[in-house]
Amino acid sequence: MSTIASADAELVAQLQRGSEVAFRALVEQYQNRIYRTVLALLGSPEEAEDVAQDVFVEVYQTIGRFRGESTLATWLYRLATSRALKHRRQARARKRFAYFTSLLGFDNRVLYEPMDNEHPQAQMEGRQQVEILRARIAQLPDQQQVAFTLRHEQELSYEQIAAVLNTTVPAVESLLFRARKTLRNHLQPIPRHA
Repeated sequence: MSTIASADAELVAQLQRGSEVAFRALVEQYQNRIYRTVLALLGSPEEAEDVAQDVFVEVYQTIGRFRGESTLATWLYRLATSRALKHRRQARARKRFAYFTSLLGFDNRVLYEPMDNEHPQAQMEGRQQVEILRARIAQLPDQQQVAFTLRHEQELSYEQIAAVLNTTVPAVESLLFRARKTLRNHLQPIPRHA
């Protein structure tokens, strides 16, 4: 058993005994990775923070059912991507409902707030490209989007992504190939003003 696997096994054992110290260690070790993964899928820092917290609450509540069939990190990424996609589906459903009720005159609230893509170091062209890229990534099918995010945001190996998605490495390669092809086909360079 590798050092990492034995450290994970010890951490899981402590968590299953209800150790608050172990839970704090888990959060400290994984919170940034989980947050960045969820943020890449949702695009909203506030929503990503809420969903990431929900992931750790779920871990705390369900750690007793963790059987070690995957690594702890793989299990956490599965929970995070699953929760983020569920949150996004629910948000879309709420927006559709709000749109239809506003058409009927029942609701006058703002239906859509654009994502805040401002970054202190980014220039206007860079912000536009980031916004376009995020929009295109958000339009990918869920499995492609998760594979792309885990590969390019979290730099996971194909094997790790396969474990998170509960699939094979060739299937991950296919998902990433299709995601990249779709993005290349839809992303056009922004014309520069002369």
